[in-house]
Amino acid sequence: MIRYAITLFLLFCLALPVAADTSAKQLFGKVRTASPHNAAPYGDYSKGCVAGAVQLPETGPTWQAMRLSRNRNWGHPELIAFLERLSKTAAKQPGWNGLYIGDMSQPRGGPMLSGHASHQIGLDADIWMLPPNRLNLSAKERESLSSISMQSANGAYVNGSWTRAHHEILKAAAKDKAVARIFVFPGAKVQMCNDEKGDRSWLRKIRPWWGHHYHFHVRLACPRGARGCVDQEPPPPGDGCQDAAQWANNILNPPPPDPNAPKPAPRRELVLADLPAQCAPVLSSR
Repeated sequence: MIRYAITLFLLFCLALPVAADTSAKQLFGKVRTASPHNAAPYGDYSKGCVAGAVQLPETGPTWQAMRLSRNRNWGHPELIAFLERLSKTAAKQPGWNGLYIGDMSQPRGGPMLSGHASHQIGLDADIWMLPPNRLNLSAKERESLSSISMQSANGAYVNGSWTRAHHEILKAAAKDKAVARIFVFPGAKVQMCNDEKGDRSWLRKIRPWWGHHYHFHVRLACPRGARGCVDQEPPPPGDGCQDAAQWANNILNPPPPDPNAPKPAPRRELVLADLPAQCAPVLSSR
């Protein structure tokens, strides 16, 4: 109740014509530019916003931002720097000229009009599995070109499009100190566990999750000193390979449904008052 009252007070003071029950995705989804603040993530990855976000240039020496019409190529400066680092590494792999970058965050973060529940604080990015053979795509081509799936058997295995280059790029991302975890379909994690013969500690950050066979999802940890940022719990100890194998086994041999399992409660749409109090001035600033 206190946070709710603070948010309403800030909205009143800033004369922002927003109803208390207006969905946050409608508010954040229509803003086209970043806020004029120092860069700062507020809240957690699925309930927050980002001040002072930076736009990833549409095209760089070793990357291209895709689906420009979505205006989701924004993030905290540390995310921009990470993508530049990783794309340079990717460009050294055979058949790769860099990376195609999918959704990051909206200009001020927050819930999106469609798609992701996370990507709200400028520290998440989707990276396409498609090896870029061109980095001079037009805006129209970036809307029509699609990534490629890496999965077979509904995600229990990789298919023939998976290469050692995918392994090495994911490995480089996981070994980056800024990264908290990476989400990818279970079969990819199983394959990487089978193929990795050296140091396996980085595999801990690679986590199986549904979908994520056209892209992998990188999540950075909260930047040092970002007091308003809520880090995700660290992954469990170990390389996580046994967990990934269990995911794959459950895909191939689904366990019988539990008739006593509680039904998940319907997810309520977030409103501005659900977000950290700092998000009201981030949203309203000009």
